[in-house]
Amino acid sequence: MVHKKQLTQFVVDLARGCACRLRKDALLYVLIGLYSLGGLIFLGLTDMTAMISHHLYFQQWPQVFAVVMPVMAIVIDLSILILRFDRRRRLAYRRTFSARRIASLLSGVLLMMALMVFQGTFTSIKNALPALEGGFQYDKIQADIDAWLSFGIDPWRLLHAVAGYDVVRTIVEFNYNVVWFIICFGTLFFVLTSPSADGIRQRYMLFFLFVWIMCGNVLAGTFLSAGPAFYGAVTGDHARFAALTAFLAPSQWASSAANYQSYLWSLYEEGKPGFGGGISAFPSVHVGLITLNAFFLAERSRRLAIVGFVYVGFIQLSSVYLGWHYAIDGYVSFIVVTLAYFSASALRPIPFPLARRSDATAA
Repeated sequence: MVHKKQLTQFVVDLARGCACRLRKDALLYVLIGLYSLGGLIFLGLTDMTAMISHHLYFQQWPQVFAVVMPVMAIVIDLSILILRFDRRRRLAYRRTFSARRIASLLSGVLLMMALMVFQGTFTSIKNALPALEGGFQYDKIQADIDAWLSFGIDPWRLLHAVAGYDVVRTIVEFNYNVVWFIICFGTLFFVLTSPSADGIRQRYMLFFLFVWIMCGNVLAGTFLSAGPAFYGAVTGDHARFAALTAFLAPSQWASSAANYQSYLWSLYEEGKPGFGGGISAFPSVHVGLITLNAFFLAERSRRLAIVGFVYVGFIQLSSVYLGWHYAIDGYVSFIVVTLAYFSASALRPIPFPLARRSDATAA
């Protein structure tokens, strides 16, 4: 009888917890829905419905974010709590499988499924941009600005002069194509599913959506460029970045820059959508998202801020080193995210630890 009451109370608490979180997430669902609907209307009006890519995400996204990641989250929770509580393992189990924790996990997974639709819309629009804009029109001017800012030298040449080695390329490729994804989407999953991230959940998600839409769609579509790896194909000047593409070509492991770039170009030439498809360099979403994470780390501590912004710098350099971006692509992303982040502080003060300590010292 006692167990039945406990189970009933658990179900009631779980239902209340899920309902509460759904209400708090209502704005996010509305924004995702409006964006997705607007994207479909946009593709329909421009006769680009062939680029709709949602089905590609429906095949893979749920496996990662509705199965693998939740299991990993529970395992990590249990491991940490068991180590922390040592012999009091029953308490660890109760906390891991509490109604509050499960409600947070379920509502977060549901929001991740909504983001699956969002990402499908994003890719669909990105795939359509070259045809709508009449091709990649800004590569030469962006590359020239890049060289001007670097005293007349294309920035990738400076990087390859000091780090143009196969072993460095392999490390940089693995970080840029694998580690970056784990960090960005692992952080997103944690923020959406962990009760300990409740204080930043909605704010983080709004910025996350902002980076994809503003950097990846609006600015990308306005100043469409393909990037150094595709410079010769879109401008006819194959010599300028020939040494860069030649350096990348020998790396043929699955997640290498050369392989992924070849995949994207084949999709572009065939005029069909693909998972993670679409070519646009300016500005860099890679830099934009990792900059966002660095700012949120800075809210926790100065040490984490240093780590976060050092990694931003590494991603910025990597994007140029691997031929994905001109240096200005990362500069602009950093500026856009920084302006958005601090503009939001006008509505809500940002709790930087450094600021708090300075205020205390002044007092």
